[in-house]
Amino acid sequence: MKLIYFAWVRQRVGRSEEIVDVPDGTNTVGDVAAWLKSRGGGYAEAFADLKRVRAAVNQEHSDLSAPVCSSDEIAFFPPVTGG
Repeated sequence: MKLIYFAWVRQRVGRSEEIVDVPDGTNTVGDVAAWLKSRGGGYAEAFADLKRVRAAVNQEHSDLSAPVCSSDEIAFFPPVTGG
């Protein structure tokens, strides 16, 4: 699975992207976020409050309940406001 991080999520995680093998049973965006949080350090910081993180699966905005598989690309980013 390819993970991409933007803005302060990238800063806390310390990288812009990575390829990972997620554990069995990691079936949704929320599961991936929870697994990342469990990795500790900057991941725990970035994913401490999932209300502050948005996601896109294969370049389409998705919520935490969206299903994922190992061939997906998931991007994590802060909420965006316009003006």
